[in-house]
Amino acid sequence: MAKTSTTTQGLRAAIERSGYYPALVAEAVEAAVGGEPMRSYLVHQETTFDQNEVRRHVTVLVLTDNRFIVSHTDEQAADSTSPTPYATTSTESVKIGRISSIVVSRVVANPESYKPGTLPREVVLTIGWGAVSRIDLEPAACGDPNCEADHGYTGNSTADDLSLRVSEAGDGPETVREALAFAQALSEATADTTR
Repeated sequence: MAKTSTTTQGLRAAIERSGYYPALVAEAVEAAVGGEPMRSYLVHQETTFDQNEVRRHVTVLVLTDNRFIVSHTDEQAADSTSPTPYATTSTESVKIGRISSIVVSRVVANPESYKPGTLPREVVLTIGWGAVSRIDLEPAACGDPNCEADHGYTGNSTADDLSLRVSEAGDGPETVREALAFAQALSEATADTTR
């Protein structure tokens, strides 16, 4: 849940409310945060469908004065490498100054009658810090329809380290509010050029 000036107990309670391996997730996140005070956090549990299987995963985002911490936990069914189901938890700690891009996409119903403060139907938060980039290339062309010359390639490079989607229908209006609050806190933290 996104909150400002939070405590470890508040984060732990949000992780427990997600119901997704709370002891495992909390231990990983708390170890990554260490003793730093938290400015904001967001806990997002998501269920996806993969062919015949239902998969759950949880993402925890934490903002401290100096760092942005991402924790992601996935569960896996038993497979050839493990006779029992297992979970994988990873944490990444990013210095605030490394965050290069924060994109908040809002989906709003009936935009012609939108009133300021109305909650979006859906929010997608995309954060880039240079760890992962996506490159989309296509053949370049000129304006001559009869030209057969090789003009090389053209394309876009997009920072795409983390993308998190929350919706009012799937996650509830409070989670949408919390995602917006976390995005605002992160944006404000990156605007401080002294970091």
